[in-house]
This record gives sequence, C-alpha cells and structure tokens, in this order.
Amino acid sequence: MSKIVPENEVLYHIGLSREMIKNAKYAVLPGDPGRVEMIARQMDENAVHLATNREYTSYLAYVDEIPVLVCSTGMGGPSVGIGIEEFAMIGIQNFIRIGTCGAIQKNIELGELIITSAAVRLEGTSLHYAPQEYPAVSNFSLTQSLVDASEALKVPHYIGVTASSDTFFPGQERYDSYSGYVRRHFQGSMDEWQQLNVLNFEMEAATLLTICSVFKLRAACICSVVANRTKTEVLDKSKYAGSMANCIQIIADAIKADNAK
Repeated sequence: MSKIVPENEVLYHIGLSREMIKNAKYAVLPGDPGRVEMIARQMDENAVHLATNREYTSYLAYVDEIPVLVCSTGMGGPSVGIGIEEFAMIGIQNFIRIGTCGAIQKNIELGELIITSAAVRLEGTSLHYAPQEYPAVSNFSLTQSLVDASEALKVPHYIGVTASSDTFFPGQERYDSYSGYVRRHFQGSMDEWQQLNVLNFEMEAATLLTICSVFKLRAACICSVVANRTKTEVLDKSKYAGSMANCIQIIADAIKADNAK
C-alpha cells in the first residue's frame, strides 16, 4: 500500500509537507542546489523558496496555474532514491530530471540536448528496488511531451539510451582523476557503450527511472551536453546558459501539454 503522509507533516530529508507544495503533482529535479532558483524563476518569476535541507533545495513555481515543485537531489543515486520516496509521500506523481551530461557519440555537439528513453544501470541504488534484469525506462507519454516540445521550439536534441554511473571518474572511464586509475572492469567500457549506441554518461537517470517504474510513478530525463568525451575530457559550459534555458522552456511546455492530456 502506498504511503501518503498527513498534510502538515514535514518530511525529514526534503523538509517539505503536502501543504507546502500546494497539491503539486509535477517535480522538476536538477542535481545542483545552485540551479534551483534559476530554473524555478524562468518558469515563474514569482516562484517561492520552500526549504533548504542537505542537498534538497526547493521552490514552488506555477506554470499556467499548474503547481510545480523544483527541487535539487544532489549528485548520484542514493539522494535521488531518498528524494523520490519522500516526494511520493507528499503526492508528487510525475518527475522530470534536468541536468548536464557528457556525450559519447561523435556527432553530438556541445549545448545540444539528450532526452533519455532508457538508462544503463551502472549504479547501485536501483538494485535495492529491483534486480539487475529490470529495465530502467522513461515513461513514454511524459517523454513524448518533452520530444514534442523540443521539436516545436526547434531545439537540437537526441533521443536514446543514457548510461548512469555511481562515479564520475572510473565508472565513466575517465583517466583525468587524481590517480588516473580505472579498474580493469571499466577499461574499454566507453567504447563498448558507443558500439551499443548509448548516447551519454550522467549519474542519476537510471535510479530515477527504475524506482519510478517500480512505484507506478512517471519519470523522464532531459540533459544538456557540456562535454563530448570523444573529443576531450574537459567540461565546457560556454553554451550552458542558452542550452539550460532551452531545457527549462521545453520542460514547462511539456508539463502544460501533459497536464492537458
């Protein structure tokens, strides 16, 4: 049986209650707490700060009178998992991750967007919810709304499989770390994911998609490309502001369209 908490109960990690989010059913989830206000205020210049606790900074925005929770989840799967549990307890049913990623296909350019159709589970949190064989898939309808909005705005984007790693360095076969060491298990892995037509690396999508599927919730993911790993290991945010603005507008339009279905 699903647990919904009393209206005024403030949950331990996210610092939010049902009453605070004004019956919001949609949540937009960046990783970085520093991006939350920017995202919320592009959606709604009158967005209101709700809480800041640990990695969870939250704002409430309205998109055409639709209440939308914007809340950071930090980096990686464990804090995403805790967040989903508590967001669901206060009534959130639809989750859209917004973030940055590293592309691993040569044709993808900086500033372009990747919409995740499914994710490779290179993380451990989702294993506490479902066996390895269980697929991490986006909700089709919610994802289609992101695709439709991207096409309507004529924003360059790709749709495909994402690899979600628990680590930024060895799990993504990065050799620019402190030690330069990558376990034998991961050596050559990026080439293999390229051959399997995986589009990008990031750290949260697989956890989000798996848990939401298990809970009969809806989830989708859209990320801005800040590096192309086939060309350089260096992150480049020169096109970040414009690309992120596109992401936010796409999400707002997708929420409006999805809510009208």
